[in-house]
Amino acid sequence: MKAMMLRTLVPMALLFTMLSCSSDSSDENNVPNSTLVENYDYNPTELDLMRIINEHRQSVNLPILQPINHISYKSEEHNEYMIENNVVNHAFFEERSQNLIQVLGAVKVNENVAYNYQTPQAALHAWLQSPGHKANIEGDFTHFGISVRTSPETGRKYYTNMFIKK
Repeated sequence: MKAMMLRTLVPMALLFTMLSCSSDSSDENNVPNSTLVENYDYNPTELDLMRIINEHRQSVNLPILQPINHISYKSEEHNEYMIENNVVNHAFFEERSQNLIQVLGAVKVNENVAYNYQTPQAALHAWLQSPGHKANIEGDFTHFGISVRTSPETGRKYYTNMFIKK
């Protein structure tokens, strides 16, 4: 009975994993790939998160990251997608990454997302507890962008933090 259950659950889990990591194209990005977004209105939470990420980098003898408004805009688009679809994921990361490569000349792009942390400190703490997220924060990057948005329906915060190396 146990083996039969495993034979049923394993393919279902594999199918779910493949579908949840789909790289289907989407109209998520409303800005053509070649358009540079120069203006971004940072909220206090975003500014605080940028500050404490750079403070952490300095504490481990790494150079601070310079913010780029275009990266924050692409991060905001992803937060809006996650809020609209009630998901937390890296869907369409390849499209965001390609945009940053094309528009900004990035040679390396990574991303952290988080959900439902009330403060920037709590989100950063969670990222630093995860080896992959910590590697992004402490990685060989030169610039970053951040978006923190609150779902109007649930009141929960969504965080997207993208890193690039130029």
